[in-house]
Amino acid sequence: MTVGLKTWECMPSVDSAESSANSNSAPSLSSLAPAKSSENFNNLINATEPIASANHSHNISALKKHLKAPAKSGRNHAGAKYLASQYTKLKRAFEYSALMLSIPLIFFNLYFFFFYFDIRKWYFIFPAAIGGILTADFLSGIVHWAADSYGSVDMFLIGKNLLRNFREHHIDPTAITRHDFVETNGDNFAVIIPALGYIAYQFLSNSVEQIMLDYNWHMYLFLLSVFVTLTNQFHKWSHTYFGLPRYITILQDMHVILPRIHHRVHHVTPHDTYFCITTGWLNYPLEKIKFWPTMENMIFKLSGIKPRSDDMKWALKTE
Repeated sequence: MTVGLKTWECMPSVDSAESSANSNSAPSLSSLAPAKSSENFNNLINATEPIASANHSHNISALKKHLKAPAKSGRNHAGAKYLASQYTKLKRAFEYSALMLSIPLIFFNLYFFFFYFDIRKWYFIFPAAIGGILTADFLSGIVHWAADSYGSVDMFLIGKNLLRNFREHHIDPTAITRHDFVETNGDNFAVIIPALGYIAYQFLSNSVEQIMLDYNWHMYLFLLSVFVTLTNQFHKWSHTYFGLPRYITILQDMHVILPRIHHRVHHVTPHDTYFCITTGWLNYPLEKIKFWPTMENMIFKLSGIKPRSDDMKWALKTE
């Protein structure tokens, strides 16, 4: 079934923490985390007083039942707790190394782009930027879809280092807002190192004439790399409901970067659409042509593998 923005707004989201944060009304029962002490219970009762006033005994009964139940999503979910615990020191060191390599390469290449800039090529900067954004958006969708839908956390090398993040994100969508810059963006900075290294080598080894001939192509590749590095930061901001600078929310509202409401379409179970997370510009066109279901049907016919089976396993984990 095609999911559009209008229809999605009526659908429940698994991200109850975000729903409560984005609402001015009293919190719903499903958005309250389980409490163990009577003090916490009383605090939750007071917090839900506007809800309970209509039918006090009914709501208190429902609340008691909710507090005894395991968390359906969020940081208290059993699967989310385990997956978060698998973020290792080695992975952290890898992310730091990626940043230390890629950031100097970005500024190194930027220097040469300015040095060899020809005013007669000004007209190409805008289409190169648009092309870079669209390519980054599409690639973010491909990676997001593949990591969401296939593989297992137990897989060698990529399981805990890559797929773990995607499994955790579906059962604790706001975990990304608690990640610092390194954890949020380290993988994306690592991905662009080969492209940046290639561009730097071309600047250092080619003649001036060849550099000028390749300038437009290298500009596109450089801007694509920059937008890839920004993808997870845009994604993080799409889950952040407090404390964002005003210029960020304006860019989200204008859909220059990934908007919060737009991305919430993806977080409706079973998380099978709207995978592009750089700007989200390609989500609706890809949905209209049924791109993702077509890809999944082809893979199923060729291999018999069903999408998102591992994702569902973690969502159902209770201990």
